[in-house]
Amino acid sequence: MSAPNPAPITFRLERPRPGVVVLTLDRPDRYNAMTPTMFAELEATARALDREDGLRVLVITGAGKAFCAGYDLAHAEKLPELGALGMLALQESAARALSAIRGIRVPVIAAVNGAAAGGGLALALAADIRLAGPRAKFVPSFVTIGLSAGDLGTSWLLPRLIGPAAAAEFLYSARTMGADEAERLGLVNRTTSEDGLLDAALEMAAQICGNSPGGVQLSKRALQANMEASSYAAALELENRGQALLTRTEDMTEALDAFRVKRAPNFSGR
Repeated sequence: MSAPNPAPITFRLERPRPGVVVLTLDRPDRYNAMTPTMFAELEATARALDREDGLRVLVITGAGKAFCAGYDLAHAEKLPELGALGMLALQESAARALSAIRGIRVPVIAAVNGAAAGGGLALALAADIRLAGPRAKFVPSFVTIGLSAGDLGTSWLLPRLIGPAAAAEFLYSARTMGADEAERLGLVNRTTSEDGLLDAALEMAAQICGNSPGGVQLSKRALQANMEASSYAAALELENRGQALLTRTEDMTEALDAFRVKRAPNFSGR
């Protein structure tokens, strides 16, 4: 039996209700900036959570005033010393972390409470759903420090959310986008009051938890896979397989039984 993962030091995990995990980035003195340790902990934790049978929703937010300020500039000073292969290893560690978050089989909600800059913007984009408080702001700061906005999935995900032209203007100018504009463009699903952000995320999580676990998980799989599908026919093929699998589950039978007698279904995830 493998040893359990040690408790993370760059974020904390809470379980406010069955099936829901809240991951709070917890470096408020550094605006929750990313470090090599955070990348390793995010990847390990995401993979461990993905193995939990009872997981239904993951909520990600930040402690203090920021969501995530991107890579910690105190560490960035050492980047030129890494050499090409060392820098590639660090970049791949960061990419694995965000890919692991995005690849969790259940919905991921980003509750953006403050600045999401650089890699923090990429982390927010990796979620399935984004909610923003009034102090949320999105900053594609890559080009201001001599880097490319083609970082950690940003150049792939952002145009699919707000369109290629809006993404180009935003990324090339590196300007700050506030919560209201982000909602108008479709970068965030909804804005909330400052005090109501986490409650709104948990309310949404509860609504998701009330549905068939298998149905939600295969819906996420279909949405993500069909963003990359080569054709309508390929999308239909994937959807057909998912629906055929779900009709074999106990939850499908339970849903039909509940519908017949007009009661709420009791989903088991089987």
